[in-house]
Amino acid sequence: MNDLHDQLKNLFPDHIAEPEENQEVENELWMQDDPLICKYEKRKGKPTTVIEGYTGADEDFKQLAKEIKVFLGVGGSFKDDSIIIQGDYRDKIMSYLKDKGFKVKKVGG
Repeated sequence: MNDLHDQLKNLFPDHIAEPEENQEVENELWMQDDPLICKYEKRKGKPTTVIEGYTGADEDFKQLAKEIKVFLGVGGSFKDDSIIIQGDYRDKIMSYLKDKGFKVKKVGG
């Protein structure tokens, strides 16, 4: 790795390197006392899983939505203080959230 830095320094002597940030550090999400509500709905005839009840910052909830979508490999969105995941993945989402330290409550079905 140093060889690459040395080569770049030789090519661009005037460049000032910025300190490297550790990208692998996971953003800490705010944990709440109240459980998240995980429910099944049909929207436009298609099954969806809706997660509601997060009382932290919207940015944290959006980050959580992204993590869930990547974990499941499915689409979804964040609207009106709720995460909407395409498909019925209540059990997988609940186990994922419990592993992250959240309390989860299953509603319906």
